[in-house]
Amino acid sequence: MASVMVTGDVIDIGFTSWERLWIGQERLVLPVAVVRQAASVDDPLRLARGGRRGLAVSGVVKIGVWGLFGGPRQLVAARRGERGLHLILDRTAGGAFDEVVLSSPAAPHLADAIGRALAARG
Repeated sequence: MASVMVTGDVIDIGFTSWERLWIGQERLVLPVAVVRQAASVDDPLRLARGGRRGLAVSGVVKIGVWGLFGGPRQLVAARRGERGLHLILDRTAGGAFDEVVLSSPAAPHLADAIGRALAARG
């Protein structure tokens, strides 16, 4: 399961070795300024849609990049039975993704922390 840390104006997402295999990177560091919306979701698996490069076991796990042929480009590391963190990003800021979807038992806390960081930016 990916680890997520929110410190100041930065969201640091570290991926496990298994996730790295499908995602193609060890970590993703996002400035809070590129986040348009952060929400805790009950079933993150349902959010991944479109063409993909990665692992998909229907109803169990999705890890990789979704939305390859149109629609929002999503970085996904989600598992069944876990709450999720859904970040909608401002891709015009030069990022590679429109959305990040992660499983995390701390999703409600993380969404609140990111929301507070966004509010503090004004």
